[in-house]
Parts: sequence; C-alpha cells; structure tokens
Amino acid sequence: MAETVLTATARSEFGKGAARRLRRADQIPAVLYGHGSDPLHVSLPGHETMLALKQTNALFEVALDGKKILAVAKDVQIEPVRQIIEHIDLLIVKRGEKIQVDVPVHIIGESAPGTIHVVETQQLQLEAEATNLPSHVEISIEGLEEGAVIHAGDVTLPAGATLITEAEHVVLTVSVPTVSAADRAADEAEAAAAAATEA
Repeated sequence: MAETVLTATARSEFGKGAARRLRRADQIPAVLYGHGSDPLHVSLPGHETMLALKQTNALFEVALDGKKILAVAKDVQIEPVRQIIEHIDLLIVKRGEKIQVDVPVHIIGESAPGTIHVVETQQLQLEAEATNLPSHVEISIEGLEEGAVIHAGDVTLPAGATLITEAEHVVLTVSVPTVSAADRAADEAEAAAAAATEA
C-alpha cells in the first residue's frame, strides 16, 4: 500500500478556540503517539487528509520538522451535523511490524432466489503488516441457500493477514423472509379498503 504523504506542523496552542482557528485555516488538529514516544501534537492539511481518510486503514507518511513518520489513523472524531473532521489520533508504526485493525466486510453476489442475507458483523478484526493493511474483506454469497451461515473463520483473508475476531463469530446469515400474521392482516385490510374505494 502506498502511503499518503502529509506535511504536518507542530502545534503549541490547545483548546477549543485554537482548534476552531485551525479548522478555519483548513487544518485538522491531530496527535501522533506510539512506540514509547511522547505524543506529538500537530496540525494536518485539511483537504488532503480528508481525501486520504476515505480509504479504510490508510497509511500516512507524516513529514514533520525534516523527519518522516509512518502512521495509521486509529480514531477520527467527526462533528455529526456538518460532518467536519474535528481531531485525529494517529498511531506511529514501523515497517515490518504487525498491528491490529478493524476491516469492513463487503458482500458480493446474490443469495438464492427468494432468500435474504443479514450481515451480523460489519467489521472483522485482523492483524496485518502496518505497511500492507487491507481496506476490506470480501464475502461471496452467490447462490447461498436458506439456513446458510458464514462465520469469521470461513472468510478468505488477504495475504499476510491473521484473524483476531473469534473464528466461530457469525458474520452473515441467509434466510427466507417471513410475513407475520399482523402484516398479513394489514395487507388484507389495505386491499379491502382499496377495493371499497374503487367500488
């Protein structure tokens, strides 16, 4: 995975007022931590960082004071109304080391006609090399019949990744949708009302 290069600036001001000023200048407050080092408080370029975060488990090369630091985003705080990134926690990583990450599940294909699938788990926890983190895992449900269950241990993992989620954990089930007596009664009442209106 190619890392996204971001030029960071050290921060000396803290608090909500300072953070607001940074965001107005299209900068995002962030902290770099890990590997026994003291936390580094920095600001990152807003637009470039936002684009990079669209990719799950993106790897960053943060340029700070002439040094280059590899890091991955571990926590992104987003303002819920305007969807503005308020703060990012970046975990410092080293080439060759393995870290644990949450990876989203992508479903491909269609289950057997007349069935539906329910995703019980949206993400799996994997361990992978920090410089080769998977962005997702794929599960094919093509042709699966009613009663099919896919467990975490059944999922084909990207090369070099190890499953941390329990193998028996249910990820997806396939079933035939059932209509309750109340739903049937409501449908019949609606049909009767429509017929009466037409009459």
